[in-house]
Amino acid sequence: MENIRDLLENFKKDFPEVYKKYEALGKEIHLEAGPLPEKTRWLLKIAISASTQHKRALETHIRKARSAGASDEEILHALLLILPTTGFPTFMEAYQVYTKHMK
Repeated sequence: MENIRDLLENFKKDFPEVYKKYEALGKEIHLEAGPLPEKTRWLLKIAISASTQHKRALETHIRKARSAGASDEEILHALLLILPTTGFPTFMEAYQVYTKHMK
């Protein structure tokens, strides 16, 4: 399987306009679509990426949440919130990302 970053670079090269619009949509939603503060938006993205098991996105969202002022306690709380809804195995996958790459 190709490295996901290489695959993304190929996608951007093959579909530059699609990627440009996709990236703009993400920025628009994150920055302009509602009243939630920056740190809260990143904590929500942590929970979403963890619950959908997108490990690379989870790594990115944890880093960005920290940059927005989120503490480890807040990040871990966001991860714990997925446990009753998505189950223990999904939580453990996310917790592994946190402990392996983020501490």
